[in-house]
Amino acid sequence: MAHVQNLRDSRVSRRTFLHAGAAVGGGLLIGWPLQGAAQPAATATQAQPFAPGAFIRIDRAGKVTVISPMIEMGQGTYTSLPMLIAEELDVAMSDVAVEPAPANAKLYGNPLIAGVQMTGGSTSIRAFYLPLRQAGAAARKMLITAAAAKLNVDAGSLTTEPGHVVHAASQRRIGYGELVDAAATLPIPSDVALKDPSAFRIIGTPAKRLDAPAKVNGSAIYGIDVRLPGMKVATVSASPVFGGTVASFDEAAALRVPGVHQVAKLDNAIAVIADHYWAAKQGLEACAVRFDDGPHATASTADVVAALATASEKPGAVATSEGDATAALAKAATRVAAIYEAPFLAHATMEPINCTVQVTSDGCDIWVGSQVPDIAQLVVSKHLGLNPEQVRIHNHLLGGGFGRRLEVDFIAQAALIAKQSKDPIKVVWSREEDIQHDMYRPYYYDRISAGLDRQGMPVAWNHRIAGSSIMARYFPAAVKDGVDPDAVEGAAEIPYAIANRHVDYVRVEPPGIPTAFWRGVGPTHNVYVVESFIDELAAAAKKDPVAYRRALLAGNPRALHVLERAAQKAGWATPLGPRQGRGIALSQSFGSYLAEVAEVTVSKSGEVHVDRVVAVVDCGVAVNPDTIVAQIESGIIFGITAALYGEITLRNGRVEQTNFDTYQMLRIDAAPAIEVEIVGSSEAPGGLGEPGTSALAPAVLNAVHAATGVRLRKLPIKPEMLAAG
Repeated sequence: MAHVQNLRDSRVSRRTFLHAGAAVGGGLLIGWPLQGAAQPAATATQAQPFAPGAFIRIDRAGKVTVISPMIEMGQGTYTSLPMLIAEELDVAMSDVAVEPAPANAKLYGNPLIAGVQMTGGSTSIRAFYLPLRQAGAAARKMLITAAAAKLNVDAGSLTTEPGHVVHAASQRRIGYGELVDAAATLPIPSDVALKDPSAFRIIGTPAKRLDAPAKVNGSAIYGIDVRLPGMKVATVSASPVFGGTVASFDEAAALRVPGVHQVAKLDNAIAVIADHYWAAKQGLEACAVRFDDGPHATASTADVVAALATASEKPGAVATSEGDATAALAKAATRVAAIYEAPFLAHATMEPINCTVQVTSDGCDIWVGSQVPDIAQLVVSKHLGLNPEQVRIHNHLLGGGFGRRLEVDFIAQAALIAKQSKDPIKVVWSREEDIQHDMYRPYYYDRISAGLDRQGMPVAWNHRIAGSSIMARYFPAAVKDGVDPDAVEGAAEIPYAIANRHVDYVRVEPPGIPTAFWRGVGPTHNVYVVESFIDELAAAAKKDPVAYRRALLAGNPRALHVLERAAQKAGWATPLGPRQGRGIALSQSFGSYLAEVAEVTVSKSGEVHVDRVVAVVDCGVAVNPDTIVAQIESGIIFGITAALYGEITLRNGRVEQTNFDTYQMLRIDAAPAIEVEIVGSSEAPGGLGEPGTSALAPAVLNAVHAATGVRLRKLPIKPEMLAAG
């Protein structure tokens, strides 16, 4: 990811273009476009908005609407991003509303992800911390200038208080709403000063979620809630084997089901269109669809693992090479080696996969919750033979993303189904369809070894990662010299100082199985391997795991601080009971530093219960502490689910898991006590969506070893691995 500008520079000295114009019905529309964005002309009228890509709209009543470039999927974006604008604009959060941005990568592209309009990679705050503050500061400056003219005073004599420009000398104050029409006609500010962090009034304070009231009272609209006049509902059955095709189906039987109107055929799926979901589901069952399994009919998990194991025996593309790891390993006093495995994982978002589409004579409208609206627009336009601007994306709240809604397979499918109907169609997948036709976190197979000196400290480190390349499919240009940067993130660079280190990557694609991002693919896999293996080295050296890590972190003060604070907060040296253990793991990823301590109890039958998790995070500037705590808590729950239960397996080309009975979620009665501490910091903001998950599995595995003496190197943790003999 791109480097975030040093926050100590609180002025924007270079000329940056600003969108300003009159909103419909009167008002001010302002945005701070990202580098490389197309720039509309710097003119304004009072008849229409100045530009569709603005970040801020202020109406004549003084109501501020933030057009969010990042979508809300439970992570608090619709609160934390408006906080940035409200801070610099000087308005109360109670006077702020939020709208999702339209599909427009030129205006809303994520500068940390190649300019794609993407909510992902834990980048929402990192990407827009400065642009949204700049937009707020520019709007404030224009309002002050308009007030100066109206009051016939020098602009330097004016200040602001929430929603008002104030002239202290004459005790006059004017609401922002009274100034927007005049402000919209002003020249663009070329130099905007940002607040010094010491003057922050909103950033750094716990803010109530702006999206919470609607979610509590039921008025919030997710993609699955969309209702259109004349809308029909469809559900689908796709080939149970990836790459399979439709062989036969009984259309007449489906049409005999009351409420069923139509059967739509795609190459690999059948959709039944009906008045409501239940009729569509009954019609689909009556359809008795048969498939030609295609070339992957015999694929199995065992085949995938065998291919990975064989491929991992040969050198791969070099991600990191420092010193001479081979020579240092040969001279080491002790050698330690291990093989780690991480399974395929599904996303299992709580909101089922859905998309509503209406194809008309002039284009196509899509109502959906998507992490990538501009990619959805482009893909659908190609499938339907339209120009991108003819595809109108109406983005909604997401009932969970985790990377699943970075994909547009289900959106393209819905568009092809709707193309066969005159009515708007809402396509809803069953939970079984979702889990068995997800795009999965890759299966990884890691060979890792280290050489220790006579004091037990590492002098050599070799790490080979074998697995699928998501980037080769999603962002091919990012793959350089055979290295997928996501696959090696968290392994190519580690927190610890080891002089001789070699990391390489072997790309191995599973047979027909689609792989995708899963709440931080590289770190959630590599931190698990690195932190588990560091514990192995500490055990080989007969040293305490915290003390061992501490000795390797002398040059990394932020990582060292969260490690020591987490150990202290958790009471690291406090004794635990029989078959109880405490484990620690450190994550340095997405610009944030996080240490987690897990306490577990392992029953005699091998069942693992995570009793407590203590997390300490340094994410740089903490915009909304409440959101940060919630993100870490949710990441921990997500991580426990994966560590204890998460596994997608294949037999005869088919995914064996079907619903939450076979792809289990962590139950509320099994949830641990969670304590989160935020380290005060003035560093650039880091990401938080994924770090909480990445550190959890190794902390639990290390705790299991402390409790039982058993070292596990394969996920998920199964009771038979730990049952007392």
